[in-house]
Amino acid sequence: MKRTEARQKAFQALFQLDSTELTIEEAIGHVLEEEQESNAFLNKLVRGTTENQAEIDAALEQKLEKWTLNRLPKIERTVLRLAVYEILHELDTPNKVVMNEAIELCKTYGDEKSSKFVNGVLSKFTEQ
Repeated sequence: MKRTEARQKAFQALFQLDSTELTIEEAIGHVLEEEQESNAFLNKLVRGTTENQAEIDAALEQKLEKWTLNRLPKIERTVLRLAVYEILHELDTPNKVVMNEAIELCKTYGDEKSSKFVNGVLSKFTEQ
């Protein structure tokens, strides 16, 4: 499984975890196609985002302007959590790659404004 597909599957699993009582393993199992096996990167993304959610949410709250995390649509909130986890914890992945992948997830699952909003928020994490 390529990293792009792993991110997409991680997004889907995290989206499920946001509103259900599933375990991480169950959520990952639900997004994998029949006979498809999980991989280490997918597991790391889902587990890392979930285990560091309080830190990620606090970082996001500081960067959001005129929004609270709870008011964000679920798609944008899930994409942002996943991307911020990667920016803060997966230092071997370039921030530009993380941002591009997050924008592509928004284009696939969100509306026309999702990708611009997510790009704006994530750019605040990558400014030096």
